[in-house]
Amino acid sequence: MFEIVLFPIDRSRQAAETASFALKLAQQHDSRLVVLSVVEPGQDDPAAVAELLEQARSRFSEQGVSCEVIEREGKPAFVICDVADEINADVIVMGTRGLSVGLSVESEEAPSTASRVIQLAPCPVMVVP
Repeated sequence: MFEIVLFPIDRSRQAAETASFALKLAQQHDSRLVVLSVVEPGQDDPAAVAELLEQARSRFSEQGVSCEVIEREGKPAFVICDVADEINADVIVMGTRGLSVGLSVESEEAPSTASRVIQLAPCPVMVVP
């Protein structure tokens, strides 16, 4: 059912917890798993992003799931939706809250990246609480 699963990741605790859900989904459907990290210009440390992607690749590999990793620059919600469209993702799996500019937890007043992705996505979005 889900041939291609897109899993956007950041350094939030929520993303780490959501990784287990993305892993199980990919295993159950024998899916191609694509891990995406969006670098906001001037906000993220490139070395930290590379380390995050390598940790994700290792974690999934240890569980018998190979994944491909993509790093892009831009505004997270828009980039996530653009990549989902480019790779013809069947589903996007993400947490309800992540990190925003300055690596602080998104404020309650600002719309979350997840809510923006739900509005813009070219495919279903599974939001893990």
